[in-house]
Parts: sequence; C-alpha cells; structure tokens
Amino acid sequence: MWHAGAVARRERLGLTGGPGATVWLTGLSGSGKSTIGHALEIELIASGRAAYVLDGDNLRFGLNSDLGFSAADRAENVRRVSHVAALMADSGMVAVVPIISPYAAGRARARAIHDEWNLPFVEVFVDTPLEVCESRDPKGLYRKARAGEIPNMTGIDDPYEPPEEPDLIVRTVDESTGEAVERIVKVLGSVSGHP
Repeated sequence: MWHAGAVARRERLGLTGGPGATVWLTGLSGSGKSTIGHALEIELIASGRAAYVLDGDNLRFGLNSDLGFSAADRAENVRRVSHVAALMADSGMVAVVPIISPYAAGRARARAIHDEWNLPFVEVFVDTPLEVCESRDPKGLYRKARAGEIPNMTGIDDPYEPPEEPDLIVRTVDESTGEAVERIVKVLGSVSGHP
C-alpha cells in the first residue's frame, strides 16, 4: 500500500523556491538535449529554484545499468526515469530529463504519471535533423552504428517517433542554447504558475 508522507507538497515550496515540475527533453542523440538541460539547470538554480538533471547516460551507470537498448529495455528505461522524475517534482524540485525516449507511448506514459500526481510536465522536442546530429556525433555513436558496431541505434536502425504535440519545439540549428532555455523557462512558468 502507498504510504502517504506527513509533509504536504505546499509545505516544501518555501524551501525549494517554487512548485516542482518535470521538463522532459526528447530528441535524437546529438540533438543538444543534454547541453540545453544542463544550461536550464544552471538558470533555474540561479533564479532560486531547486533543479536537478536526470541525464539518461548517467542513469545507465546506476539505476538503469541492467538495461540494454532493445525496444523493451528502452521502454523500461523511460518508465523508471518517469517515476524518479515524478518523485523529484513532488519534492518541489524541477527534474530536467534529457533522454532520447524514442517511443511516443513511453513519453505519453511519463506525462500520465505526472498527471496522476497533478504535477506539471513539459515535453520539449529538441528537433535536430539526423544529418546534423550525425555531423556532431559527440560520442562517436553514429559512426559506430554506420559501421555495424552498434545495433539498435535510434535514428539509424531503430525508430524515433517525433512528438506530435509537444509543449515546445526547440530547433538547435536556428536558436542558441540561451534562447532555448529562455523559452523553456517561460513555458515552465506558464504550467507551474511560478516564474
């Protein structure tokens, strides 16, 4: 059975700088999700809001270290991260989640988890064309995938299902990281009721 805490969410607001929320950054590897996510965390902390980046790569060193890259493992990865983000948002923090999350069903489930708890959820599609992501290739993953060394690479031999109705679309080929962060903060303010 669920054990309800003794401290109400509203009681934490004075300590965390405002209501909690999740900002979910989805897009291909190399799209700029992590760069934007970490810049957003810096901006939120500087403005007095508690925030933390739940980077998909970092989570695979611990929480999700037992998962591979099959469709089932990717879905489980997103499910686990969704629940952790919701717990953080409930605590009054802004959970910033830069994670490929290639399947629409997984992202819908993440939103539904937050809706269940009445927590703000902002889906940001970092819409960067595959050819640009491949030209950046910060981890050398596309090169390895093209050489057949990495199977199930999203965008190459595994699908990426772009969001049909994200809360915000960021195009890193057209705007700077700072501009993207500014727009995310504005949307976050409109859904959380806190600037």
